[in-house]
Amino acid sequence: MIGKIFVWLLTTVLLTTVSFAEAQQAKVHRIGFLRTSAAPESYLEAFRQGLKGLGYIEGKNIAFEYRWAGGKIDRLPALAAELVSLKVDIIVTDGTPPALAARKASGTIPIVMASSGDPVGTGLIASLARPGGNITGLTSLNAELSAKVLELLKEIIPRLTQVANLGQADSPVDELAMKNMEAPARALGVKLIPFRFRGPDDYEGVFRAATKERAGALLVHGTPSTSPADRKRIVELAAKNRLPAVYDTKDWADNGGLMSYGADRIDMYRRAATYADKILKGAKPADLPVEQPTRFELVINMKTAKALGIKIPNSILVQTTKVIE
Repeated sequence: MIGKIFVWLLTTVLLTTVSFAEAQQAKVHRIGFLRTSAAPESYLEAFRQGLKGLGYIEGKNIAFEYRWAGGKIDRLPALAAELVSLKVDIIVTDGTPPALAARKASGTIPIVMASSGDPVGTGLIASLARPGGNITGLTSLNAELSAKVLELLKEIIPRLTQVANLGQADSPVDELAMKNMEAPARALGVKLIPFRFRGPDDYEGVFRAATKERAGALLVHGTPSTSPADRKRIVELAAKNRLPAVYDTKDWADNGGLMSYGADRIDMYRRAATYADKILKGAKPADLPVEQPTRFELVINMKTAKALGIKIPNSILVQTTKVIE
């Protein structure tokens, strides 16, 4: 009798242990993505591969919810609220407006910035070393890099005196970038003329205005807020108006833009996966320092340069990570 009871107890313990282990294995973490426009598949794949290398398999222990605002910032609050209602474990953002919307929607769900132009200057975090609150991740340093981009433009076009600065309306980081460029612009003898767009319907008007102001070149911000179709349209308008233009990510140059300079976004998305992993394992966003990029990309499209009659100096060519012939 005692033996039977022992066997019964042992079986019960084993079954309970197995059931508990299976329950643990069955836990599926949910990660929400929030962007003003759809993320390029290469960015998302980098994030997924980063998680895969850390043991997360989509459909097994990780699942994703994607929310894209179609280029309209005013849609972000509702989409952020949707992710909160789905009780995602983490919200991954790209760009300042989505991060601000996510933080307003929830002060407790961890937010990982795959990229943010100036999270301290825009008030998203207290400092890079101690972000505080529920936000951490990576900064692309876009606002700070704008001065470097201006220098590159001046080197390519020595007689440049006026530059149109194209960015998303109501974007805090674009305004910061403009401020950061004021002193370098004066030192280079260049006047900056700001132009802002709210959506595709504004593009034609912006380029007409830039041409009317006799801008000699164009600085374009706002990769997270523009779709591939929008980027293609902007590149086409720059070519049509014969405006040499520099952009913040290489996909612009890949699609006909003259030049791009900025942080390697694919690498940043891959790094963002490590933040998600740490948070899912119990780390608090407030305790995870925000990472600055270590890899930058300078891409020159020589086809576009030739079409515009621009000779790229060797001093710039030696710095390139990619030349498109």
